[in-house]
This record gives sequence, structure tokens and C-alpha cells, in this order.
Amino acid sequence: MNTPSVPPDIIRLAYVELVVTDLTRAREFWVDIVGFHLQAETPDALYLRGYDEFVHHSVKLQLGSSPACAALGYRVREPGDLDRAEQWFAERGCAVRRRAAGSGGLGEAVRVVDPFGFTSEFVHDMEPVDRLVQRYDLRRGVGVNRIDHMNVCTPYVQAAYEFYSDLGFGLSETIEDESRLYATWMFRKPSIHDAAFTLGTGPMLHHVGFHVSESHHILSMCDILGSLDIAHTIERGPGRHGVSNAFYLYLRDPDGHRIEMYTTDYFTGDPGHKTLRWSPNDPRRRDFWANPIAPGWFVGAAPFLDLDGRAIPTVDQAETELTIGADGVDLRPIGFVLGQ
Repeated sequence: MNTPSVPPDIIRLAYVELVVTDLTRAREFWVDIVGFHLQAETPDALYLRGYDEFVHHSVKLQLGSSPACAALGYRVREPGDLDRAEQWFAERGCAVRRRAAGSGGLGEAVRVVDPFGFTSEFVHDMEPVDRLVQRYDLRRGVGVNRIDHMNVCTPYVQAAYEFYSDLGFGLSETIEDESRLYATWMFRKPSIHDAAFTLGTGPMLHHVGFHVSESHHILSMCDILGSLDIAHTIERGPGRHGVSNAFYLYLRDPDGHRIEMYTTDYFTGDPGHKTLRWSPNDPRRRDFWANPIAPGWFVGAAPFLDLDGRAIPTVDQAETELTIGADGVDLRPIGFVLGQ
């Protein structure tokens, strides 16, 4: 009798690798305007972090021919969790590849494509870097603290929930009715979520969320964008989510990648934390103040790349289904350009 495999012990979502088409434009937006700390750069990549992050980077912007998400990176608790990740995903028929330690401060890693087409990477060793928490003299833009979560779209929300529950994720909030689960917010660290799975065409990355200290930083970001005459990069907000209670702002970078500035969610680390379940008919789930959803919210999401760097085909949501997703529909490939 075979012994069941043990899933890796995931600590948190630790980084994201996005493909961008112009590093100069990307640096202008992500570093000079939004205010990420530029930790390192090469001719074909930028490595960024927030000011509360003590590891090499939480964002890698990789030069490529078209916008995409190359991987979502999770940190695991100990080196042996890499072996567990490799075995656990392989036993479930997923594409798995061991990756040697390389540039960008990451140690040996295991990269996989899950059953829903989401490419994830698991790593234990991450290069420690200088502490910048109290370097207020360096901060600019929104004052990014750290990566918080990602939101992905899939036609298979129920199956994704079950798979990631088996992987050890907790469930903080849902959108559901008597017949269907439309969206789940799932966590490893004790907050609302590291990963949200929302109904829609997929696999596609809807957005990556970053934590900031206070709501006034988000308001200041809006003023900065207005002063630079690029307020069109604001897609949605500022506002208050019903789901998560977060004060939020969504921006689109020059390649159309959607990023959320996010604060004031809540703790979920107590044993037996009770899931909050929202009805799809409750409009407060989108915005607690009933702000309308901007048209841009309904288009634009990044395709995922497989282990060989090829775009993973998407599966459409059936036309007869109610679309909840990240409150969006018709998630076509991104192509938003800074300055248009």
C-alpha cells in the first residue's frame, strides 16, 4: 500500500513573475511613480520589493514579447518541502520541473502547472537584504509595504477550492448561492487571502495585490497620478470592498497588468475561523459604498505561461452561467498602454 504524499508547508505568496514588453516604461511606472524599491536589474529583468520585505524581491518584471504571468511564487517552510511539492503535484498529473538556484536571490525551486493552468513556483531559500522598514526618506508613490495576494480567473472554482484546500489553504470568504460556488478567498498567512479563485475565462491572472500602511497613502497616490496627468492609469477606486473589507485602488501598468493597492483587511489565524459567505445578489460584496464598477474592470487579464514559456490556452466560462469572477466578464488578453 502506497503512503499518501504530504503537501508542502506553504508560508505565503512571496513573489510574482510578470512579463513586460518595455523595461524602461515598466521602471518608470513601477519604481519612479508607484514607488517600489528597485533591488536589482539586469538587461532583461527588474527585481522589485516593498519596504517591509526582507528578501530580495516580490516582483520580477521579465522582458518578453507580450504581457503574461510566468509564475506565482510561494515560499515554503523548510527545504524538504521542495521534495514534497514535487511529489504532491506529480502524483496529481501536473507538469513539474525542478529549477536550480539562479539569479534574483532565489534558491532551488520547484515550478508546476496545476490542473487549472496556473503556473506556480515553490522556494525555500530567498536572499536576505537590507532592512528598509524605517527608511522613510526613500519612500515615494504609494509607499508599498509588501506583496499580499493574487486573484485568478477559472471556469472551475469549485474544483480549484477543493484542490487548494487539500494543499492546506484556509477559506476566509466566498461568493455562493444554493447551487454554485462562484468565488473563494483562500489563505496561508493569517489574513484574508494569498489566492482568490473567481469565476471566469481562465487560466488568467486578474490582479496582484500589494499591502500599504494606511488609506491616506492610497489617496496620495491618486493625487500623484493626477499631478502627472496620468490619472487614466487608475482603473477602479479608491473604495471599500465588501469582500475582505479592504480599502483599495486598482492601477494598470504600461502593459496592462492590473495591480491593487490594499489595506485594512483582518486577521484569520485563529483556529476554526468562520468563513464569511456572500450572496451574488448582494451589491456590497463589490464595493461597500455602492460605487459603480469601471468598464475597464471587465476586460484585461494576463495569460499564464507553461514551463517552456508558452501561453497556456484558456477555457471560456459557459455562456449560461452567472459570471461573478473578480466582478468582471469577458476577460480578454491585456493591452493597455501608459499614455493612451
